[in-house]
Amino acid sequence: MIDSIASGTAGAVALTLAHEMTRHALADAPRMDVLGKRALAAGFRAVHLGLPDEGTVHAVTLVGDLVSNGAYYSLVGLGGPDGAATRGALLGLAAGLGAVFLPGPLGLGTAPSRRTSRTALMTVGLYALGGLVAGATFGARAGRTGR
Repeated sequence: MIDSIASGTAGAVALTLAHEMTRHALADAPRMDVLGKRALAAGFRAVHLGLPDEGTVHAVTLVGDLVSNGAYYSLVGLGGPDGAATRGALLGLAAGLGAVFLPGPLGLGTAPSRRTSRTALMTVGLYALGGLVAGATFGARAGRTGR
C-alpha cells in the first residue's frame, strides 16, 4: 500500500510540475488550474460561501489536484509490479481523455483543456506522463522490496 501511495504521489507531482512549467512557457498550454478554480468556485457557490482571495484559491486548487491525482495514480499498484508501467500509461491516458472531454458536460468549459488541437494533445500527454511516472515508480519500488 505504501508503494502505491508513494507512486501515485510521484505521478501527481510530475503531472503538476509539468503542467505548471508548460502553462508558463506556452500560450496554448492546458489550463487545468483554471478548471480546478472553476470547480472550487462552483462548490463555494453551492454552499453559499464567498470565494477566498486568488492566492488562496490557487493554493487550494493545487493541493486538491495533488491529492486527487495522487489517489488516482495510486491505482497503479493494483496487480503488483508486473505491468505497472502499462497500467500507469493506461491510467494516464484515461485521465487525459477525461480531462479533455468531461469539463464541457460538467459545466466547467472546454477551452482550458482543448482550446486548440495542440492543447488537447498536451492535456492527454501531461496526464500520460503522470501515469508513466507512477507506473515506473511503482515498478522500481515494488521490485526493489520484492513485493
